[in-house]
Amino acid sequence: MPGVTRAGGRSNTRYVMLLHLPEGYMPSLVRDALITKIQTLPEQLRRSLTWDQGSEMHLHAQFTAAATMPICFCDPHAPWQRGSNENTNGLLRQYFPKGTDLTVHTAEHLDMVAVELNDRPRMTLGWDSPAERMTQLLNTNHSQQQCCNDR
Repeated sequence: MPGVTRAGGRSNTRYVMLLHLPEGYMPSLVRDALITKIQTLPEQLRRSLTWDQGSEMHLHAQFTAAATMPICFCDPHAPWQRGSNENTNGLLRQYFPKGTDLTVHTAEHLDMVAVELNDRPRMTLGWDSPAERMTQLLNTNHSQQQCCNDR
């Protein structure tokens, strides 16, 4: 589903971040929205982003240069290479049925949907929610930084 990205760190959190793209999915719009969204994450969580072969990522090199975060592309017609993304797309279909014009939804509405998805426990996370896993990851990274800074 275009306009969807997830953030993860050393262990996958399944954390969902949605992009607001009211003017469509042109590569320059996706690049700019993705840069803005990714830069809200702490730098240590910006490891890589996995994407399909969609034309909206035509400017991936510019994104990588601006966000210092490489994009990994899946092989064509290989959705199993992005299983978590496919699962997230299924969850998003509960809010946005296939064919929904996502450009009509506000950024606030997309943020509300992301919060609901991130608060939803997942079996694959041992029934933790993505929000809980992200908090744990941020606390772990903060503790490690404190430790290293104390030396």
